[in-house]
Amino acid sequence: MTANDTMTGARRAELRGTGLDIGYDGRTVIDGVDIAIPPGSFTVIVGPNACGKSTLLRALARLLRPSAGAVTLDGRDIHSIPAKELARSLGLLPQSSQAPEGITVADLVARGRFAHQRLFARWSRDDERAVADAMDRTGVTALRDRPVDELSGGQRQRVWIAMVLAQETPLLLLDEPTTFLDIAHQVELLELIAELREHGRTIVAVLHELNHAARYASHLIAMRDGQIIAQGLPAEIVTAELVERVFDMPCRVIPDPDDGTPIVLPRAVPGVRAEAQSR
Repeated sequence: MTANDTMTGARRAELRGTGLDIGYDGRTVIDGVDIAIPPGSFTVIVGPNACGKSTLLRALARLLRPSAGAVTLDGRDIHSIPAKELARSLGLLPQSSQAPEGITVADLVARGRFAHQRLFARWSRDDERAVADAMDRTGVTALRDRPVDELSGGQRQRVWIAMVLAQETPLLLLDEPTTFLDIAHQVELLELIAELREHGRTIVAVLHELNHAARYASHLIAMRDGQIIAQGLPAEIVTAELVERVFDMPCRVIPDPDDGTPIVLPRAVPGVRAEAQSR
């Protein structure tokens, strides 16, 4: 039985934010936002740089406390949930992570099992299975004895993803999970996320690549200037008008010939190419 199979039929965590004001050093980044993550969805948050995507995700993960409003998990204020209990429900891949010096891949991935450990309990077969399955699914099994700090950026990213998968939570929050990955590994990861969703997990991710988001998300949230501009099925909300409103980018949106999902084709901005060529 794989880690995915163990999630089949598992409870689907319900994550909500109501009236959220979030900021840093007295500066408001998110202002009065309501958000509800559909249980069992692959929800992707997109938007331009500095629009509040990662800030919102950090609040949903309890890394930031809103100055107003509340984040709830299954109806409970997320800040009232004991840390270890929360770690059995919610797995987080932050935007940047630092591994302890000299730690091996297998040992780092094994740390994803911390939330499932009981006092004085021994390492179990379930723990071994979860770690082995997570490394296999992210393609890092051959690296298991390598120190993490000797790996490439893409390899390290896959190891961190494996650690989160080994946690076996019903809810995963991923902040730019495709960072450092080449195009082939980006697609592999997104296919894996889609498979995890099919087996009952709820995933929320911040992505920069709009076409990847439109292809793989079951629920898309578009943000700008700390506000949610649109949300829903990608096929329903990804239009040329929305893309220009959110990203200031003129474009065409056409259906993918294979599955009908939206494909965003940027249009050349008049004068920009000529100006660049004249330099």
